Amino acid sequence: MKYTLHSCCFFVLMLLLCTKNCIAQNLDIHFNGYGFFDNREYSAFRDRSRTYSGARAELDLGVNLDSVNHFRFGVNGIHEFGANPFFGKADPVIYYTFTGKKGWLFNLGAFPREGLITDYPIALLNDTLQYFRPNVQGLLTSYQSPWGKETIWIDWVSRQTATDREQFIFGASGKYLPNPYGPFFLSHYFMLLHDAGAAVLLPNDFIRDNGGGQLRVGLDFSHKTFLDSLTIEAGGMLSLERVRGLDGFQIPKGFVAEANLNYKHFGLKDNFYAGQGHNITYGDSFYSKKMYNRLDLIYTPFIYNQIKGSFILSFHQSPGNLGDSQQAFKLVYDIGRKNLVRFKD
Repeated sequence: MKYTLHSCCFFVLMLLLCTKNCIAQNLDIHFNGYGFFDNREYSAFRDRSRTYSGARAELDLGVNLDSVNHFRFGVNGIHEFGANPFFGKADPVIYYTFTGKKGWLFNLGAFPREGLITDYPIALLNDTLQYFRPNVQGLLTSYQSPWGKETIWIDWVSRQTATDREQFIFGASGKYLPNPYGPFFLSHYFMLLHDAGAAVLLPNDFIRDNGGGQLRVGLDFSHKTFLDSLTIEAGGMLSLERVRGLDGFQIPKGFVAEANLNYKHFGLKDNFYAGQGHNITYGDSFYSKKMYNRLDLIYTPFIYNQIKGSFILSFHQSPGNLGDSQQAFKLVYDIGRKNLVRFKD
């Protein structure tokens, strides 16, 4: 089903009017979004050598039943520069969220992925998902304590119809700190796409499973040096690729390493991979190579309250393609959640 910006806004308004007549609780508002210009010069992947540019904005209104139970209704729309009509797509935001006082979070519905599963390595979930698929449609639960965090989620990509395939992604990620005050940590990331056929089966159409995972060990020296942050981590990666009825799981494997440092307005991030090539549907294509290195040089000229703008220059090196590059500017803003009114009986 396709949604327009007008229909989504009308839907939100009607829900809020009904809600006001039914309950007597707090009403709040949340506005956030970002602008992006991302130019990619890839000789290794000509079809991905293009420019992504646009702006995305998300507005939602919330009804707080109490301090832990909340409903959110809104819309998340994108405009790609030069496109017509103005909003190319408007995704509805509608979900229930439980924010427990003991570190628990539970979401059910269509909710923004930002801050929830955006820490995944791009080898598993590529960075254009935030541009063009900003919402998770399904379930997510997480638990956080001084010893770490664990998140489990499922994201429904496509509902089965006579012509549309049934597709959903499920995953889990986490970080474990043996000593909350020490530098050592363990982290893991996993996701799997289940891709089944349409209701009307086509000849030679098969169910596919596609995904991967990483397990890392690392050291976090943030605020222990003159740098604002410094992390170093390394580990293993594997992918799971299967066409049911034709073969079993193919499990390519490899080694990953990452270094990340930031000082005031400057940052540097380096990712290295060596091993067998992977074919992860929602992952970055460079990880189909047997060796790959990505170096990001980051300059953040301004940080003002809830606004942050960054220039990112990326260098991609893979066998036979040492000169691939990427230039991006991203502006992120978030006014936070503001209380509007308290309904009265």
